[in-house]
Amino acid sequence: MAATTLCKAQTVIKPGDNSFDKKWLKNGTYEMACYSLDGAGNKTEISTFIFEINTSSGPLSIYTTLKVPGSDDQWLDTSIVDGNTFKPVYRSSFSRNREMVLKYDKEITGYHYDKHTKKRNTIKEPVKEAFFDNYSYPYLLGLLPLSSGYNADMTVYDYKPSNTTNIKKTLIQEVKNSLHVSELTGEHKSWQVSVYEEATDEKSEYYIDKETRRLWKVEVFAKGQHILMVDKETDYNPFKSTFDKAATLKLLKSGSAVISGEAFARDNQNEGALGGIAVVNINKKQYARAGTQIVLIPYTEFFKEWMKLNEASRKKGRAIPLPADVAECMKVTTVYDDKGHFEFVNLMPGDYMVYTEFGYVHTSIRSEVTGYTDTYINGLYQGTATHTTSNAYNGNAAATIKKVITIKKEGEKVDIKLKKTL
Repeated sequence: MAATTLCKAQTVIKPGDNSFDKKWLKNGTYEMACYSLDGAGNKTEISTFIFEINTSSGPLSIYTTLKVPGSDDQWLDTSIVDGNTFKPVYRSSFSRNREMVLKYDKEITGYHYDKHTKKRNTIKEPVKEAFFDNYSYPYLLGLLPLSSGYNADMTVYDYKPSNTTNIKKTLIQEVKNSLHVSELTGEHKSWQVSVYEEATDEKSEYYIDKETRRLWKVEVFAKGQHILMVDKETDYNPFKSTFDKAATLKLLKSGSAVISGEAFARDNQNEGALGGIAVVNINKKQYARAGTQIVLIPYTEFFKEWMKLNEASRKKGRAIPLPADVAECMKVTTVYDDKGHFEFVNLMPGDYMVYTEFGYVHTSIRSEVTGYTDTYINGLYQGTATHTTSNAYNGNAAATIKKVITIKKEGEKVDIKLKKTL
């Protein structure tokens, strides 16, 4: 089915056209964070959007799950289209608000059930023209021959009980160069694809990678709302080392060694030449309070690589999150008395990093000039004496302490001091 062109040179795209390049189709699972933005640009996370694209069995199947933070509520949606023509085959949606199932053939059949009103609508309508499914077409945008100035029209089917017609026009109004900046992977040259849906007056901006056609970001403007969806890049893996979760967990649970110690800060009240030097027996220990968390991390090659990569990335203004499997292989204990004491048990021989953060009071002593005395003998000036006084100033300070410990043999008991000197 050849694409036709309107007098304004707007291409009309239909299922079966040769406009789509299937080489850009890739199987994968992606996760996007969904935010609501206010007029000042402040973001509030409202959901997580997970979508899986599968072309292995022939049809193009798109499975999505929408999860709401702090809630068990989730939306499950499926859209299946023909793998060659992208003509819709099946569509379903299940949430706490509704159920909907659509089957596309010579007729569109199915049902819509509103769980609040308990109203069930049977769907049966003839197919009078070629169209795309409303849920699948956003994933097809990256298959188009995108270039600066490209535009096109698409006919889309979108069932709603309140609709007078379920057929609507979707306009790709313009395509232009853009740049997506990822906190993890930096800059990506992208196409910004502006899409307008006439029936709903909804406008969306899709940011699609030029080299891979990955969907990085979507901005939606509808009914006075500004919604932002951003790829969380859960597939990002900059590591060369492999991580063995089972072996790492064994280090924390299957041994007989013990690491115990105390966490404290020793304040330095000095300024000037003695700055940075804490005077023993004068500057008292300020212990981490009972309940302060102490974290034990197996100091594996993988963790060392993460620290090195993260340090380099932070210099560029980005941070590399610790993979979830690694984060699950940490042991946490708390200070159990007013002397900063803590303990880790059941450890195997190996290297470990111990880490903690806590607050304490920093006292600064500063000398201030209060006056001068000039000395004269027989009317001759001999010199000037400066009069000073010392004042103490208290302020809050934070101690961040990490220390690498080695357990050499089973049953060993290692005593350490986690100390911070300001």
